[in-house]
Amino acid sequence: MSSGAAGHGGGTDGYRSDDGERAGRFVDIAARLGRPGPMVGVELRPPRLGLDAVRGMDVWIDMYHAVRRLARSDTFVLLTDDAAGDPEEESLAHLAANLGGTADLETVVPFLTCKHPLEYCRLFARRAVGLGVAGVAVVGGDRSVGPRRCVPHGKDLRAILRREQPGLPLGGWANPHRDPVEQARFVAADDFSAGFVLTQIVSHHSLGRVERFQAELERMNVKIPIVYGVFLYRSANPRTLDYLNRYFPVPGREITAEFAAGSSADEICARSIRRLREVGAEKVYVSNLRSREVAVRLGRVVGG
Repeated sequence: MSSGAAGHGGGTDGYRSDDGERAGRFVDIAARLGRPGPMVGVELRPPRLGLDAVRGMDVWIDMYHAVRRLARSDTFVLLTDDAAGDPEEESLAHLAANLGGTADLETVVPFLTCKHPLEYCRLFARRAVGLGVAGVAVVGGDRSVGPRRCVPHGKDLRAILRREQPGLPLGGWANPHRDPVEQARFVAADDFSAGFVLTQIVSHHSLGRVERFQAELERMNVKIPIVYGVFLYRSANPRTLDYLNRYFPVPGREITAEFAAGSSADEICARSIRRLREVGAEKVYVSNLRSREVAVRLGRVVGG
């Protein structure tokens, strides 16, 4: 899944059955993520706010088909919430209009940042439960752009939503590029209030930090499933890499060298996934896939 999936503590949580009726429990996403073996999910972006009606509809149609295709292969889909500070159309509204009442949403995990009014966040959680999504990834959101957070940290919002929607699977966030030991301790804290963790984008060029993060989690006997973010770099365009570096650490020199040596974008992404698996980071989500190409491109990456 950014985009991986979710869980809520040890959770006995639920989903919509094939006939669209509410089943008696949620799918235990944390348990599914905790199973041994590799998993690859995807992160998709809803259309930006301000697109003309025709263009916006085209993007949503592409996403609709992408989610349905990925659901058939049981691939988790993360949907961003104003990624990189750019206003996006709200994912739940379109999910309700286009996919509500089907089993497809069992594999969908929308993000929810703290950069909305608190009442909006509460409503978002209630609607997510009604739609039967797999869970919600609740994160802080970039402090440097856009509105202020309604609460200081993602864990604060997760605590509120956990009390109000105890059956909704929730996920948290960690960034191995920061102090990996400190990040692991955040995840291990009693008030983390999540059953799974998504991470900032990492790659085969940041394995050391991933390994230190994992080692600290293991030392503290933390069993929460971790889903690591991997980015599909489409080119070594210096302006693009510099832009991306505002939001996560980009190994620009190394990526440029790989393209110069003849590696394709798919091969570089596959290399990251393969090397992460070698150090025990088996669960990943791939970011920067376009909805129209996602199934085919993901197949190339996973098979690379």
